[in-house]
Amino acid sequence: MAHIAWLGKKSPFCGNVSYGLSTTERLQQLGHRISFIHFDNPSAGLGFGWDGLQLEGRQARSNGHARSNGHARSSADSRSEGDSGDVALPYLVKSQAYTIPSPGAQRELRESLEQLKPDLVHASLTLSPLDFRLPDLCQHLGVPLVATFHPAFDAGLRNLSAGTQQLTYQIYAPTLAKFDRVIVFSDRQAELLARLGVREERLAVIPNGVDTDRWQPAPTGAITAELAQLRRRFQGRRVFLYMGRLATEKNVEALLKAWRLVRPQGCVLLIVGDGPLRSSLMASSDDRDVEWWGDEADRDKRVALLQLTEVFLLPSLVEGLSLALLEAMACGTACVATDAGADGEVLEGGAGIVISTQGVTTQLRTLLPVLRDQPVLTAALGARARARALERYTLRRNIESLESLYAELVPLPSLAA
Repeated sequence: MAHIAWLGKKSPFCGNVSYGLSTTERLQQLGHRISFIHFDNPSAGLGFGWDGLQLEGRQARSNGHARSNGHARSSADSRSEGDSGDVALPYLVKSQAYTIPSPGAQRELRESLEQLKPDLVHASLTLSPLDFRLPDLCQHLGVPLVATFHPAFDAGLRNLSAGTQQLTYQIYAPTLAKFDRVIVFSDRQAELLARLGVREERLAVIPNGVDTDRWQPAPTGAITAELAQLRRRFQGRRVFLYMGRLATEKNVEALLKAWRLVRPQGCVLLIVGDGPLRSSLMASSDDRDVEWWGDEADRDKRVALLQLTEVFLLPSLVEGLSLALLEAMACGTACVATDAGADGEVLEGGAGIVISTQGVTTQLRTLLPVLRDQPVLTAALGARARARALERYTLRRNIESLESLYAELVPLPSLAA
């Protein structure tokens, strides 16, 4: 088995965090040794990120994650344990969207890798300046380097958010060309990077995957305590759900406009997530049929929320491959999503309802009454969504593809077998 240094995020909760934790957990179950390197050593002096999100630094200190000297466990502390485990890197700003490392982070990373001596480094890129230093660092150490490139996109460039994300791809492409392999989630994403100069043989399309034994429809018999509690809370109301970051590119405002125009009787719109637009969106809404749940990091509670939900709604202007969408599909929830990123590919052919990123409010205004009045339709869509997840988007399939990629770069008998 391989020793993999995984560079990624553990907080604040987002798709990148969920991807890293679920992937490394399964790799460890298969016998691989994982050293998880992440930003968890907050520097003092700043209170808020540039997008208005509170920094993890204050939360870490208040939650007791920091040592008496005001810092979290250092990378030296982690390395002294002599086994796989967490390695903390210092940072100045950390949010769901990006990370600004402290000046000493690159040195900490280099020293950690020198002492860990991994067979391979896998970076789930955090949109950090440190991302651009990784190829030279790993080449110096003689360690193969794999990246998973997450940023959302819309190949059609149909809106300002899509143009902004296109710029992110243009900025990253020259650096990605230096990685040994770059994992993306869809053929469209690979084609975009290939046009920007990343060699096709270095690109690997490995879609996100979910554990379909954990993310599954509600059982017909005994149910979890979390689901029982939610059923009592929303008794008599049918739940329509948005779960994700509350930011401009997610286009939640268009969803709220459509909901207010329709006001589907007997239904509630549940907004689960956090982000820079949460305060402004909540301030503009005093609707009794809209509930603001906030961020939910507890996996069992998220499973229960999706099992309770009748319709999952994703109105994004840009996307990569939404893990929340795959989780909803695996739970047998009827799904409506825009064709941004790879989400349209996921739902095509009847696994869900695909709408355009243009005119989202108008399209949802038409769809919401149909979904309200046709519970047989939503049940059928949920069953098709579950079948699609089992067919294409299981975590097992994802990990098998990942191990095959590792075997190309790490000539270990156990990986090559």
